Amino acid sequence: MPAGVMIPARNMPSMISGNGTASGFGTSSGLTLGQIMFQPNNMMEGQLQPLEMTQNTSESEIARMRDEEFDSTTKSGSENHEGASGDDQDPRPNKKKRYHRHTQHQIQEMEAFFKECPHPDDKQRKELGRELGLEPLQVKFWFQNKRTQMKTQHERQENTQLRTENEKLRADNMRYREALSTASCPNCGGPTAIGQMSFDEHHLRLENARLREEIDRISAIAAKYVGKPLVNYPLLSSPMAPRPLDFGAQPGTGDMYGAGDLLRSISAPSEADKPMIIELAVAAMEELVRMAQICEPLWMTSLDGTTSMLNEEEYIRTFPRGIGPKPTGFKCEASRETAVVIMNHISIVEILMDVHQWLTVFSGIVSKASTLDVLSTGVAGNYNGALQVMTAEFQVPSPLVPTRESYYVRYCKQHAEGTWAVVDVSLDDLRPCPTVRCRRRPSGCIIQEMPNGYSKVTWIEHVEVDDRGVHNLYKQLVSSGHAFGARRWVATLDRQCERLASVMATNIPTGDIGVITNQDGRKSMLKLAERMAISFCAGVSASTAHTWTTLSGTGADDVRVMTRKSVDDPGRPPGIVLSAATSFWLPVSPKRVFDFLRDENSRNEWDILSNGGVVQEMAHIANGRDTGNCVSLLRVNSANSSQSNMLILQESCLDPTASFVIYAPVDIVAMNVVLNGGDPDYVALLPSGFAILPDGTTSSTGGIADAGSGGSLLTVAFQILVDSVPTAKLSLGSVATVNNLIACTVERIKASLSCENA
Repeated sequence: MPAGVMIPARNMPSMISGNGTASGFGTSSGLTLGQIMFQPNNMMEGQLQPLEMTQNTSESEIARMRDEEFDSTTKSGSENHEGASGDDQDPRPNKKKRYHRHTQHQIQEMEAFFKECPHPDDKQRKELGRELGLEPLQVKFWFQNKRTQMKTQHERQENTQLRTENEKLRADNMRYREALSTASCPNCGGPTAIGQMSFDEHHLRLENARLREEIDRISAIAAKYVGKPLVNYPLLSSPMAPRPLDFGAQPGTGDMYGAGDLLRSISAPSEADKPMIIELAVAAMEELVRMAQICEPLWMTSLDGTTSMLNEEEYIRTFPRGIGPKPTGFKCEASRETAVVIMNHISIVEILMDVHQWLTVFSGIVSKASTLDVLSTGVAGNYNGALQVMTAEFQVPSPLVPTRESYYVRYCKQHAEGTWAVVDVSLDDLRPCPTVRCRRRPSGCIIQEMPNGYSKVTWIEHVEVDDRGVHNLYKQLVSSGHAFGARRWVATLDRQCERLASVMATNIPTGDIGVITNQDGRKSMLKLAERMAISFCAGVSASTAHTWTTLSGTGADDVRVMTRKSVDDPGRPPGIVLSAATSFWLPVSPKRVFDFLRDENSRNEWDILSNGGVVQEMAHIANGRDTGNCVSLLRVNSANSSQSNMLILQESCLDPTASFVIYAPVDIVAMNVVLNGGDPDYVALLPSGFAILPDGTTSSTGGIADAGSGGSLLTVAFQILVDSVPTAKLSLGSVATVNNLIACTVERIKASLSCENA
């Protein structure tokens, strides 16, 4: 399907000639500069046949709950006794046992049957024996031997893993013993005494006792397989083999794990730093828990009663040690928020401790992140006690707000049954750097298990930051804590939990027209929309995480223009892509702006792509309680009968702190594959859209979901293919056209919302 989504000449003050090329949808999807009209394409009426799919629901086999126990010696699956064991054995002990070697065909057939059903019943054994020319008893013994063989292999693997973990724990224990034997008093320099034990050391010893209990349990498990108990020993932490780390780029998101000028110079901590990092993490965990429990006078309610503000003087009195005094010129931003979300508490912990999941779930807040070192992976196969040294860059969806880079340690701990905590604290003192502009004091969340798969999350966000680079439009929003604060983290988590729940939902109503009921099709379409949203955020913020080059002298001071070359990325069309973004204020509530932009009936009032045509929703997937949270497939029926129709994938999402309307032209053939459950990673996308935030005034702190009287901060962004040849040179005419496209869209939105003078 030809991709050329053209810009009508009559709507543009100035257009280029000669450099823009129109390319096919088969290789590229997105806005395309070139002729100022829609080109003919093959998106003919009726080609999107499989919009209403039949639901492919195949129930899995219910496995038997217990394996058969027997004491016979394990034999190879390729040979078997001709006879039986137990009561069926030959009573003549001196008779030589005869063996029957199965044919290759018999073995292959039984192997294939074993994969589907390792516990055949009598009827299945008789049927299989009749097909293969074997007695049912022979079939029964073969399956017994096969199960024993698989069980032995599994136990051998577990045994090897436990031996390896034990050796690592033993080595770590010896290292800590040596460190403790040479420890000295920090005050006098002499040897330490029990009476001089610090609070931190006491805390570590309590942690040591708990870890020793975990090792005892592991030893008991290991003794079952090894044949003898493992040696018990004290330890302060339990590092195991680190999980594999991937510092590569994700398709369609650019260099997500790349580093900016500051973070690029940061490396993994040295061995000498690790004891200090552990001590800092333990102290930060205690501070986080106390800050989540204490109310007044540490936390004071704001005048509008919507947020909690930190009393800085009380904080210094309560936590005198901390991570040092606030740097000169830095401002404190501290907030606390609590919510109940529809996700299991263990799943939330896994999201926070897995950098890939964390980036995906919080893509609107985190522009890049990487794990530099894993000091501990936790105990007994979970994240209890896990320690990770990380870097991250945090963003607001606007080019007018600088990103915040941070170098910190993340510590996860289980405090009680069903209660976990994850804390971050900066490690800037280990790597003093004059360019540090953001320091994270103990921040994170407490996660408590609730009935029916819900969790209660209490989030603390506490940073000290130099915010002098923030544009005046966003000063109020940032200083109030709504831009980077706890409320935004919790609201994003709540919305993403609802989205994930919708992916897993099976009770989809079939009566509504356009509802996609195919489970595989729903997952593929939501995955494609997720990638579209991540790509949009990559091009709209001021992040340094992605392979964009910022252009200067573009002719419009209020528009940020970037460019990138895409060659081998199947998720983007090949060629030169421009990303243009601008932010401005509207004297209209965020909810009204969101409803206007997502409504297909009002789309032709601002969307140049629609070219005055009628926009119709063909299919949608609801992914939240609010009707505004959905993924839609739109068709634009052009008013010009000589022009063919086109399809647009759109996601609209809304929470109390931010809302997005993101869309991209899509290939009709590729969308048929996606709707049938095919892989969406190879669908080329160039997303455009809007990010809507409250302006931070008192009247709008109720959130976007409320129809307050506060104003809105609207960011408009486009990603446009200007040339399908990656080696082509970018022309100034292309940049001018993009600036004009932005300006025209902004003017249309202001006119439609009756705020032309804003």
